[in-house]
Amino acid sequence: MKKILALWMLQLIFFSANAQNTLNGRVENEKGQPLIGANVVIENTFVGMPTDQNGKFSFDGLKPGNYELKVSYLGYQPIARKITLPEKDLITITMKPSAVLADEVIVSATRAGDKTPVAYSDVTKKSIEEQNMGQDIPYLLSMTPSLVTTSDAGTGIGYTGFRIRGTDANRINVTVNGIPVNDAESHGVYWVDLPDLASSLQNVQVQRGVGTSTNGAGAFGATINMQTNNLNKDAYAEVNSSAGSFNTFKNTVSAGTGLLNGKFSFDARLSKITSDGYIDRGWSDLKSYYVSGGYYTAKSILKVNIFSGVEKTYQAWYGIPSDMLATNRRYNPAGEYTDSQGKVHYYNNETDNYWQDNYQLLYSHRFNEYLNLNAALHYTYGRGYYEEYKPDQSFSDYLMTSPTIGGTQVQSTDLVRRKWLNNDFYGTTFSLNYNKGKNNMTLGGACNQYDGRHFGKVIWARYYGENPINHQWYYSTGLKTDYNVYGKLNHQFSSRLNAYIDIQYRHISYKIDGNDDDLRDLTQNHYFDFFNPKVGLYYSPNDRNKLYVSFAKAHREPNRSNYKDADPNGPVPTSETLNDYEAGYNFRSTNFAFGVNLYFMDYVNQLILTGEINDVGSAIMTNAPNSYRAGIELTGGWRICKSLRWDANATFSRNKIKDFTEYVDDWDNWGQQISNYLGTTDIAFSPDVVAGSKINWQPAKAFSVNFSSHYVGKQYIDNTSSENRKLNAYFFSNLKADYHIPTNLFKELTLSVMVNNIFNAMYESNAWVYSYYESGVRKKMDGYYPQAGINYLIGIRARF
Repeated sequence: MKKILALWMLQLIFFSANAQNTLNGRVENEKGQPLIGANVVIENTFVGMPTDQNGKFSFDGLKPGNYELKVSYLGYQPIARKITLPEKDLITITMKPSAVLADEVIVSATRAGDKTPVAYSDVTKKSIEEQNMGQDIPYLLSMTPSLVTTSDAGTGIGYTGFRIRGTDANRINVTVNGIPVNDAESHGVYWVDLPDLASSLQNVQVQRGVGTSTNGAGAFGATINMQTNNLNKDAYAEVNSSAGSFNTFKNTVSAGTGLLNGKFSFDARLSKITSDGYIDRGWSDLKSYYVSGGYYTAKSILKVNIFSGVEKTYQAWYGIPSDMLATNRRYNPAGEYTDSQGKVHYYNNETDNYWQDNYQLLYSHRFNEYLNLNAALHYTYGRGYYEEYKPDQSFSDYLMTSPTIGGTQVQSTDLVRRKWLNNDFYGTTFSLNYNKGKNNMTLGGACNQYDGRHFGKVIWARYYGENPINHQWYYSTGLKTDYNVYGKLNHQFSSRLNAYIDIQYRHISYKIDGNDDDLRDLTQNHYFDFFNPKVGLYYSPNDRNKLYVSFAKAHREPNRSNYKDADPNGPVPTSETLNDYEAGYNFRSTNFAFGVNLYFMDYVNQLILTGEINDVGSAIMTNAPNSYRAGIELTGGWRICKSLRWDANATFSRNKIKDFTEYVDDWDNWGQQISNYLGTTDIAFSPDVVAGSKINWQPAKAFSVNFSSHYVGKQYIDNTSSENRKLNAYFFSNLKADYHIPTNLFKELTLSVMVNNIFNAMYESNAWVYSYYESGVRKKMDGYYPQAGINYLIGIRARF
């Protein structure tokens, strides 16, 4: 790493020493009025900037030669202009109003802009398409800083997850077009319910830390903001197919009408992804569709999006015991049972099944060039279950009557059960955006309600007796109302200095009624009022250097599991608070980019696992008074030559819990009489080092090769910092090649080959552990999640 840093610094000095030319310009409308904040980019370089309060831009240190300047501004037609340096005169770029309002306005309120003092990464449609051969969205974002991915089935298809800065997914806010995606009760996002949504995405922004105010679950560690496809003015049809290891197949068909009569547009996509998975029986069968219709004018957009996913996956979430990793890395205990003759079987429908339909009605209106409104209505309907074979279950645990067989009352039976979750999530979001002179202001918010039904049914039993078929043994509901309002102000003191203020108020009402699967009464009500302020400064002494500092406060309410599993005789879980301090510096030149971001995330009452259990043996999440994450994120890019580019990032961090006490079950005495005060320990699943590298080589216009590498440092799988309970550090690399086949039959025909984990690294990306004492000896049960060794995908894309 020291060599990399030295190389970056030498490159910085080189480009600073060879500054030769300055490019000055002004962006204006047809009336000659300056366009403030227009985005000006020099194509195929790292250089770009927004225009100042006079509509001016200035780029220093450019070498003599030919360049292409691209300028964009909301509500205006983008412009591309070729220039040749040296250019002594001031360039004037006059922009014409767009015939239709651009889709970017839909997400403008929740996005970080060029002068927003937060750490963020933008992932373009092109980057998404380059990697999209069937794996879920977390894997397509894996080159963004501080992000670590995992997959239950080991292939990135099916149940997948991610962490950012060590923060788990139920503390990360996710939106699509500004509309919340996180499940309101669990706070998680189940990407398996949104298969191949990536094929309908225009771009993604990942904000690390608290970020800017948004809608839905509290952004307690990061925000992922996705935008679906923009208007495509030309008609098109496209077929994407890929196949590869583990019987993996992906087929996607999409088409669009283009802009009809200058006002209407319709787009549709149909996808199917199947895979056997790397883990035994870890197969996935995923289907989805996306339909969008829009009405466009110069000042308004009215758009309807409908996207739906259906998933059926064999359960692979139990993991593999650590003592089997060396002998059978693909072992899956799900559905395993032993018959009366001692023979092992696997239940063939030990599956997870879920359907999710998403409806969005989006409206944007531009009152004038300074003021626009966004509003949306949304509804999500989800329903599904997971099915399990459970041997030797007590009838009383299922509120079933014990049958009498042959004169003997039978107390237990083998059975098959389904645990269901049906839910409705609906609401509205809005934002009013004003941008004039030195001020860019937003007033926004949302009001959403979630109605969930949790219940379980016994669909089969070896001994059923007089019990009804599909007997329901528990039922509970969760009703959650969440509304927020926020105001944002970006004030430009001068052409170099900006101040940012962002204030949000959020109210939550959460009511749980009914019984859990262990027959406990869950009835309870909770109310929260959160005030989340954010402030920051952004300073740009010139077009190459940018600095910022910020402070943000965030709150997060406990999720359903935190309440459900809480000890009825112990304290009720309370909300968590995060004070996030960030400072960053970015340098950009034509061929070189470097960034550094420092963060200190100070938690109050963060909910963590300590080993404590409740009265029925379920793990309890406990509020830890003091914990923190502190780190440095480095990013860089280097255009080595016209055909070769290298991008890299690395995060070095410390993630600690102060005054940690561990509780361990005591099987000898049937309690928790063992506790260990460990002082300051590492937060689980928080590696000290995360790094990524991507080299892109394009020796010819039609051929390109990407070689990416990922390193994740050692992670502890509980909060004790024990070397006996950890994930080892791992390093793997992927290779992808694309060849654009010349043809007159198609607009585009591309053949792609992707080889994942090309050096066949054997590693595990996730795990769980349970510790206990038996006969005075500490023992453990655990489950690790091995990832696939070398595997490949071959795909073809045809666009008409």
